Amino acid sequence: MTWGKSVHLPVTSDAGPTAETSGPPAADPVGVRRRVPWGAALPLAGALALWAHSVVRTDPAQLGDFGLVGALPVTYWAALALLTGGFWYCVRDPARGGGWPAAYVLGLLLLERATQALVYPTALYAWAWKHDAVVEHLLSAGRLETTAERLGDMAVHDQWPGFFAAQAGLVRLTGAESAAAFMAWWPLFSSLLLLAPLLLVYRTFTQDRGLLWTAVWLFHVANWVGQDYFSPQSLALALYLGVIAVVLRRGGRTGDGARPGGRLLWTALLLLPIAAVVVSHQLTPVMLGAGLAALCLIRDRRVWALPALAVLAVVFLAWNLTVSLPFLREAVPEMLRSFGDVRGNLETGYGSTPTGTGPVAVSWVARLLSGAVLLLAALGVLRRTTLRTRARPLLLLTVVPLLMLVANDYGSEMIFRVLLFMLPGACFFAAAALLPPAAASTAPDAPAAGPARGGRRRTVLAGTTLLVLTAAFVPAYAGKDRLSYFPPDEVELVRQVIDGAPPGSLVVAAHRNYPLAYASYGEVGHYWFLEDAKSHVREVLDDPAGTLARDMADVAPPGRAYFLLTRGQIAGSEMNGMLGAAELRRIERSVADSPLFERVGGNSAGVVYALRPTTGSTP
Repeated sequence: MTWGKSVHLPVTSDAGPTAETSGPPAADPVGVRRRVPWGAALPLAGALALWAHSVVRTDPAQLGDFGLVGALPVTYWAALALLTGGFWYCVRDPARGGGWPAAYVLGLLLLERATQALVYPTALYAWAWKHDAVVEHLLSAGRLETTAERLGDMAVHDQWPGFFAAQAGLVRLTGAESAAAFMAWWPLFSSLLLLAPLLLVYRTFTQDRGLLWTAVWLFHVANWVGQDYFSPQSLALALYLGVIAVVLRRGGRTGDGARPGGRLLWTALLLLPIAAVVVSHQLTPVMLGAGLAALCLIRDRRVWALPALAVLAVVFLAWNLTVSLPFLREAVPEMLRSFGDVRGNLETGYGSTPTGTGPVAVSWVARLLSGAVLLLAALGVLRRTTLRTRARPLLLLTVVPLLMLVANDYGSEMIFRVLLFMLPGACFFAAAALLPPAAASTAPDAPAAGPARGGRRRTVLAGTTLLVLTAAFVPAYAGKDRLSYFPPDEVELVRQVIDGAPPGSLVVAAHRNYPLAYASYGEVGHYWFLEDAKSHVREVLDDPAGTLARDMADVAPPGRAYFLLTRGQIAGSEMNGMLGAAELRRIERSVADSPLFERVGGNSAGVVYALRPTTGSTP
C-alpha cells in the first residue's frame, strides 16, 4: 500500500453481480502534499470559463432557422470540445478516475441544460407555459376540473394532477409568484434528478467507473427529445428509473433483503414512487408495467418484480376506474382503433412535419444522433458477451418499449417516448462499445489499475465519436429555439389579453405556439384555426376577416372575442409545414382592414384585435 491512495477491493457474490467497496484513504505523511491532477482539472476549468464567456456573448435576438446553434459563439463549441476531451482523458484510464468523471458530467449538464436558462429571459416551450397554467388554475381555484363538460385539451392534466399539485406546493413553499419563476431551470433540475437512479441501475451490472460515467454522459447527450422540460414526464421518468433500480439491485441478493419480510418492506417503500407515477402521468405507468412484466421472465428478478408489478396494477386500476374515468371514456375508443396500427402510430401528421432548411437539418441531426447511439448499443451487445450476459435484464428493458409502438400514437409522440425509455439501457451498451473491457481486472468489467485501455488508434476513434455525438446534441436539442423561445414582449402581450378578458371570452389564434396559451382556461376559451380541418383553413385564407368573425360570433356577453397573432405562432406554423409568414400576415391585414374588428393591443412581438360589439356577438 502507498501513502495517499484509497484502497479499492472488488468484491464478488455468488448471488449477484459484483460490487465495489472502498476503504478510507490513508493519511498523508507530514510535509507530503498530494499532487494536483492538472490533466483532469485544467480542461474542466477551461471549459467552464469558455462557457461562461459564451453565455455572456450570446444574443437571443439573433435566433434564425437553426435556433440557438446560429447564435452561439465559437467559444461555446471550444468549451464543449475541451469538456469532452477532458472527460475522455479521465474515463479511458480508470486509474485517473476518482470524482473527476462526475465533475465532468455536471459540467456537461451546465453546458447542455443551463445555457438556455441563462441566455433567454423567459422560459422555453409552449407546453411548459401550458403546465404553468394548470398550476395557476390549481392555486387560484383550489381544485382541478373533473366533470365531463370540462373535458378537452386540459382533461389529461386535470385528471392526472400529481405533478401539478407538487408544483403548486412548491410555489407556496418558496413564495414564488408562479411556477414561471423557476420553470426555466427545470431541465437542469430534472436532469440532475436522473443521475442517482441511472448510476444505481448501471452499478448493478458493472463496477467499471469509466463505463458507468460514459453511459451517464451518453444518456444526457442522446436525450435530445426534450422531455426534461417543466412536465409530468420529466419527474415520472426519474421515479420510473428509481423503481427499476430497486428491483434490479435487490434481485438475486441473499440475506435479509431476500427474505419475505425484507421483500415486503421494500415493496411497501416502492408504493410511494409507484403511486406518484400513476397519478402524474398516463404513459409512464404503462411503460413501468411492461418493464416489470419483462423482469418477471428472469428468475432472480421475478421475486422482486412481481410484487412491484402487483402494487402498480392495484394503484393503476384504482386511479383509472375513479378519477381518470371521465377522460378514459372519451379516449379508449380511439385508443382501440389505433391499436396494432404501427405505421399509423409512427406518423407525425399534419402540423408536425419540419419545413425549411434549418428545421429539416436539425431534425436529421437528431435522427442521426439517435441512430448512432442505437448502433453503438447494438455493437456493444454483440462484442461484450460477458457484459451482455450479466446485463440481460437491462437489455430486456431496452427492447420492451418497442412494444408500445403497437399500442397507440400518443398524439404523434409515441416514437419519441419509446426512444426516451430505451435510452438508459441503450446508452449503457453504447458506452461498452466505446470502452473495451478493463485490463488486468479480477472480475468482469472491474476497474483497471494499469495504463489506458485500448490502442492509441482505437482511443482516438472512440474519443472522436464521443465528441461528435456530444456536439450533435446541441442542434438536436436547441436547433428549434426559434419556435420554442418567446421574448418578453410576446409574454407581456398575451398576458395583457388574458388579464383583460372578461369571463367567458374566447382567444382565437392561428397556432398554439405562444406563451400563456392556456392561461385562465377555466374562464377563457382558446381556439387555433390551423388545427381545424384543411377545408376550414382554406375558408380562412379565402375570406380571413369574415370567416374568423363567424367563428367568434357565438361568444356570449360579458365575454369578448379576440384574434391574436404573435411571432411564436408564425414560427410554429412555418417550421411545422403549415402556413407561411406571408399567408399569416395577409390574414392579419384582412382583420386589420375589416370594420368587424378593432385593434386593442400590439407590440414588436404581435398584435391583438377584438370583435367589435356592433356585430351583436359582444357587448
